[in-house]
Amino acid sequence: MFPGTEGRNPHELYYLNVQRARERLEKMENNGKRKLKVCVATCNRADYSKLAPIMFGMKANPDVFELEVVVLGSHLIDDYGNTFRMIEQDEFDIGSKLHTIVRGEDEAAMVESVGLALVKLPDVLQRLKPDVLIVHGDRFDALALATAAALMNIRILHLEGGEVSGTIDDSIRHAISKLAHYHACCTRRAESHLIAMCEDHSRILLAGCPSYDKLLAAHKRDDYADIIKAWLGDGVKEQDYIVALQHPVTTDIKNSIKIYELMLDALISFNKRTLILFPNIDAGSKEMVRVMRKKGIEQHPNFQAVKHVPFEQFIQLVSHAGCMIGNSSCGVREAGAFGTPVINLGTRQTGRETGENVLHVRGADTHNKIYHALELQFGKRYPCSKIYGDGNAVPRILKFLQSINLEEPLQKTFCFPAVKDCISQDIDHILETQSALAVDLGGTNLRVAIVSMKVPSSFKDNASSQIQCQGKIVKKYSQSNPKTYEERIDLILKMCKEAFIDAVHLNCRVLGVGVSTGGRVNPQDGVVLHSTKLIQEWSSVDIRTPISNALHLPVWVDNDGNCAALAERKFGHGKGVENFVTIITGTGIGGGIVQHNELIHGSTFCAAELGHIMVSLDGPECMCGSRGCIEAYASGIALQREAKRLNDEDQLFTEGMALKKEEPVSAVHLINAARLGNPKADAVLRTAGTALGVGIVNILHMVNPAMVILSGVLASFYENPVRQIINQRALSSARDIQVMSSELEEPALLGAASMVLDYATRRTY
Repeated sequence: MFPGTEGRNPHELYYLNVQRARERLEKMENNGKRKLKVCVATCNRADYSKLAPIMFGMKANPDVFELEVVVLGSHLIDDYGNTFRMIEQDEFDIGSKLHTIVRGEDEAAMVESVGLALVKLPDVLQRLKPDVLIVHGDRFDALALATAAALMNIRILHLEGGEVSGTIDDSIRHAISKLAHYHACCTRRAESHLIAMCEDHSRILLAGCPSYDKLLAAHKRDDYADIIKAWLGDGVKEQDYIVALQHPVTTDIKNSIKIYELMLDALISFNKRTLILFPNIDAGSKEMVRVMRKKGIEQHPNFQAVKHVPFEQFIQLVSHAGCMIGNSSCGVREAGAFGTPVINLGTRQTGRETGENVLHVRGADTHNKIYHALELQFGKRYPCSKIYGDGNAVPRILKFLQSINLEEPLQKTFCFPAVKDCISQDIDHILETQSALAVDLGGTNLRVAIVSMKVPSSFKDNASSQIQCQGKIVKKYSQSNPKTYEERIDLILKMCKEAFIDAVHLNCRVLGVGVSTGGRVNPQDGVVLHSTKLIQEWSSVDIRTPISNALHLPVWVDNDGNCAALAERKFGHGKGVENFVTIITGTGIGGGIVQHNELIHGSTFCAAELGHIMVSLDGPECMCGSRGCIEAYASGIALQREAKRLNDEDQLFTEGMALKKEEPVSAVHLINAARLGNPKADAVLRTAGTALGVGIVNILHMVNPAMVILSGVLASFYENPVRQIINQRALSSARDIQVMSSELEEPALLGAASMVLDYATRRTY
């Protein structure tokens, strides 16, 4: 007789024995392999937006996961919208509904709610017996969940641990992290915080925010105008309304209520249509609602006060808003993905990582200060930011869940002591490498490359390959550069999207896009001001916005000469050199100047136009319209011009040379003729080398760099002539300058990538 079967009637015993025999048979057939039973517990509308994408992912894999859903907290309260209904509308079976909120909306009620949840949860968890409990964030309800599961020896996966916001939420979030066995965090900084908190790095997944998977895919819906109309009424246009969402700060309730009142006054004065959501259930929310009703917000013609908006529609409303104001985490997290301007009031979110779209008003102590912030932010648009995710969090988390070994000891271990400046290593089953998409717009070709910060282990075949582990071009794409603006933008987006998809398969995490292009560029705004004659229809072009909007990635833009200098600074001879100059010797002549480790752009972004240094008052005409520029003597175009002239005079080709049928005359023929002893060709090249050398002498006397790096296809040819001119014509104090040819494979692409790899990691992805 089985234990626990005493007193049962024969029929019950029979069916019980049959059931247990079937379970044993299934276990034998599966050879110990079974579905992972995962319990997802959701407490409120905000955490469901993060948990729902994971739940859908598990629902789509019924052979791998058995999903149990537990609903508690403010989901079940009418005043907060009875938001459990949206879970049912998403066709999830809710296994348990627990009424755990003690009303009162003060500090004591929060404590009592935690206690009530701890009383009710053991029965549910005992019945479900999940392998893993997924808990999100930093709410007091989540603390009760994590406490109950940890004491009942249930493995816990905590989402969004390691972040810093600056309120009591930090203490709750970090407490849950200490109770949890596994972590899926959103940012590199959060990962570093968890490591510093002595969490086992092998159990930390840098996934990104799950809600980004949904919002990046869905926020471009065609029906956004209908959604705006449904929530804000007729006549409200895109970017002509405000979304307001302010929650109490439980450690400073009195001040947070004051800020809320000032925000409402500023919004009334600002006189724009506003969608305002009720605050959450934290202590102080009852007082906030009183303030709202005292000011007549619910009846005010400019305001639409609501308790809940479905997440898919909320995405549309935030992404198309003229501004978002308050202290919701949505403002500093999700809104950045759309470039929506945000005003963050008070201290509730000041510790979080933000994009440039967020304007902090920490000391929001006056109506005028908040009103002025509205004037500064309303109607602006910012580059899309992906600090909190790239749209691939859910596949990573599902893969991470499948990797959990249920045979491992449940007791978690801590890694003491915390190691400062720890070099982060990726989880073995992900093997992702920080990477950039690099775009190079040349006069002839448009090229895109995936450039990695370091070579993933799958690419490291031997010890020598690890030496060159930075600036690796993982994959490169090339097409002819179209002649029109529209075709060029379309091709850039098409190639970038293709590269982005390939990057996922190559285990490269793309942090952003760097663009190298000819002409004068404003890198602050990502605008090509004036292009070279080789690239048509490419002036006054905002190149950042279309790429950022299409890929949801930050974008950096600079001209090709500056990019070559950036490539040398990060990957080449300029690494560790404080002052140096890079000169590109190719179709044209360009370059970049690095002083005190910073690239020089100039007041009108015209610095380092080195090809247009004049070395003769009456020299040949340059493409810039002037005469006697270095480029008019030493560029590939100039050498090709002289080669054609000699060929027309039948003075180019010597013995041993021949022009293939229909082959155009080029600078290569001129160089080969000089090497074979053609005095006319040799004279042209000596003049070109002298012009370049004299221009470099001028540079030495102006900025006194420690090094000159020659880059481009003609670099090795010009290296010795330039050294000779420097020895002949430079001041004695400048003659010891180092002159060397670049060893980089693709300076323009590597330089474009370096902007991303430097600044995206500085922002802490």
